[in-house]
Amino acid sequence: MFSKACEYGIRAAVYIALQSLDGRRVSVTEIAGEIDSPIAFTAKILQQLTRNNIVNSVKGPTGGFEIERKDMDRVNLSMIVKAIDGDNIYVGCGLGLKECNADKPCPLHDKFVDIRSNLRTMLKSTSLYELATGLEVGLTYLKR
Repeated sequence: MFSKACEYGIRAAVYIALQSLDGRRVSVTEIAGEIDSPIAFTAKILQQLTRNNIVNSVKGPTGGFEIERKDMDRVNLSMIVKAIDGDNIYVGCGLGLKECNADKPCPLHDKFVDIRSNLRTMLKSTSLYELATGLEVGLTYLKR
């Protein structure tokens, strides 16, 4: 459903939020190790998340990535998906056709309308704080 970069972006943002709740900044190397992603690929993803004001990057010997507690409520999954994958998940054809629309639908077009609507609702209503606290109390997990 999401690109590999987007999956890693979500996992990275959740990991950063979880560590930030403990007052820790985390390095790109630590993040890459925790989300099982190549370091260079993780660095590019973190650049996109930083550019889109999802996470903060602090330079220097005590630097790293963090997200302020107040921003964890503001940031939702939809923002992360848009920062990495754009909005194709909401508008692209389910079969990958270029001409698919209401006037010229693909065989899955009408079925995807409700699915997309539900997905948009779920992504917009799920905050980074909600995901991080689920991990913190052991209700969810992040590793494979």
